Amino acid sequence: MTNLKPSIPKGTRDFSPETLSKRNFLKAQLTAAFECFGFQPIETPSFERSETLLGKYGEEGDRLIFRILNSGDKVKNADLEALNQGNLSGFSNSVSQKALRYDLTVPFARYVAQYQNDIQFPFRRYQIQNVWRADRPQHGRFQEFLQCDADVVGERSLWQEIEGVLLYDRVFSDLRLKGVKIHLNHRKILAGIASCIGAESQLIDFTVALDKLSKIGKEGVINELQSKGFSADTLDRLQPFLSLKGDFLKQLSLVEEALKDIEIAQEGVEELKFIYEQLARQKLNAISVQFDVTLARGLNYYTGLILEVLPPEGIKMGSLGGGGRYDNLTDLFGLKNTSGFGISFGFDRIYLVLEELNLFPSTLATSSQVLFLNFGEDSANLCFDELMKLRNLNLACELYPNAAKLKKQLNYADQRSIPFVVI
Repeated sequence: MTNLKPSIPKGTRDFSPETLSKRNFLKAQLTAAFECFGFQPIETPSFERSETLLGKYGEEGDRLIFRILNSGDKVKNADLEALNQGNLSGFSNSVSQKALRYDLTVPFARYVAQYQNDIQFPFRRYQIQNVWRADRPQHGRFQEFLQCDADVVGERSLWQEIEGVLLYDRVFSDLRLKGVKIHLNHRKILAGIASCIGAESQLIDFTVALDKLSKIGKEGVINELQSKGFSADTLDRLQPFLSLKGDFLKQLSLVEEALKDIEIAQEGVEELKFIYEQLARQKLNAISVQFDVTLARGLNYYTGLILEVLPPEGIKMGSLGGGGRYDNLTDLFGLKNTSGFGISFGFDRIYLVLEELNLFPSTLATSSQVLFLNFGEDSANLCFDELMKLRNLNLACELYPNAAKLKKQLNYADQRSIPFVVI
């Protein structure tokens, strides 16, 4: 038999005891903040029916969904005729009816619709579970990663948006992570800009391209829009919106003036004004709030406020979180008029930032506090009785498994950072 070289798939990771102690600390901080804000925990399956996920994230998002191949007799149902005709979508659907979670929001919408008769609305839920995306692995981007969401459904009040921003501030304050920036925009403003430049029918193409601004730059966005059929005149009318300057209210007033005849855009402006004014009344400890008219968040289900969380200046990392208002997501599962707002924390990226800034407490490593040394059978019997007394007092301790040399046992205690030994 050939020996296999031990390895794991790209985009996945193993976690050492030291790493897990830090991850558990971060998870505990998030859980405490979620519950302090009145959110309740739920969990959903790692995989969903393909039809639940597909078509909810846009064309680009759908391409990143991990499909699960049918097994057993179901493989015999493969539509080979569709494959021969070049209908890859039809063939794919015939060999796979399940897929791994792409995010937590769509499964949550399915959950709400499925259990609507058992839920007290407005329903405040948090969820901390893994998601999977067939993305190109790079620093801070994985194919399997932990996502942490907090959502409120069944309530259209803008106070939910305000609470979402304040929840970010609470978490980053607790983690001593200062200088985080939260960019805000509104999908109704983006719809107004699309109307202003004559691209109402291409709103999705417009927002998908605009969402890539930080990755491919202004020229890259213009080139992508050109490839989607946007005219030179349309792109000329877009340019002023890509060059706004000033503080939050200054930029918002410029947009308000430019889109003064477009009702849907004015609705977005008024909502953003209210949210900003209420946030200004609060003492924000760890974050600053900025208006960003180029923020689009390419996911199709957003309908109102959208936000993105960026790391402190000088930290080379993608967004640490994001979210927004979605009015119609549960409609897809038969539950009408159930607006929702939710935010997500990029757990793994936040972990990397905390690690880079050395913000994890130094006392997190989990280890035994006492090691009983082993000098043979009689010694082991006596030590084990005493060890169990300490464990019954919830003191972490262990017995060295065999009667090794004293130096070896003491070296083991040193390497494990066990502070006390019993001889």
